[in-house]
Amino acid sequence: MTSEDREYGAASRRPVEDEVDVVAEETQKAAKGDKDKKKGSFWKELPVLVVVALVLALIIKTFVIQAFYIPSESMENTLLVNDRVLVNKPVYRIRDIERGDVVVFSGVESWDGEVPFEEPSNPVAGFFRWVGTAFGVVPGEKDYIKRVIGVAGDTVKCCDVKGRVTVNGVPLDESYLYPGDVPSDRNFEVKVEPGRLWVMGDHRSVSLDSRSHLGDPGGGTIPVDKVIGRAFVIVWPFSRATILPIPDTFSQPALKAASAAAGAAPLLAGFAGAVPLLLWRRRWLSRR
Repeated sequence: MTSEDREYGAASRRPVEDEVDVVAEETQKAAKGDKDKKKGSFWKELPVLVVVALVLALIIKTFVIQAFYIPSESMENTLLVNDRVLVNKPVYRIRDIERGDVVVFSGVESWDGEVPFEEPSNPVAGFFRWVGTAFGVVPGEKDYIKRVIGVAGDTVKCCDVKGRVTVNGVPLDESYLYPGDVPSDRNFEVKVEPGRLWVMGDHRSVSLDSRSHLGDPGGGTIPVDKVIGRAFVIVWPFSRATILPIPDTFSQPALKAASAAAGAAPLLAGFAGAVPLLLWRRRWLSRR
């Protein structure tokens, strides 16, 4: 092959190599353009995603489960300051509130707050506080968390000869109380009216619970319709994550029997009143 042929062959190959380089360069530009488009699309979609996430979270918070921040010492050591709990909202549509449940309820227009609360200084701060309250980051102004001790029809009393709280005459073994606390530092006896609950904190010596409102309408009890839901699990901090079961003392057979007897009392009273009326009617008919 002559030098001319070699030069001709090399010249003929150059355009092919150039074409490959051009194609690779165009491919890189296209890929870069696609990446730029994806980045731009992501930043455009991000506000929408945030809004959708907030809306879904608020729907869940409103109707299903809500996180609550623990601001006070009133439920120690069951719940500590800065714990976060999840509250089941629809549970009481399925079953009644039970003794031993830890419930969150609203004290608006009734109880004073257990922790100091200052109104936000401006609308922006008010919005962020509302968001923080909604997602359990900051405490609500008038949200309380206590343990249900007595339900409608119960007689809650303190104290018996051993210093224990009793429900319908049955003493409670309150092993969940804060170490060193007594069941109550004051005596009381309350009959829980229909539609109301008697609630107490587990840290009795610092808890502003039903005992602190004996002189209020309802005699210290709270309305059932103010209950937001049942706190069923601690989710933060992770080291304390645990469920919140009903203590065994509320499952005593004697307590259940006493409750059944209390529930049957109106029926028995009705029968007792009906018997004399029936006898009188028979005598009146026989005279006729």
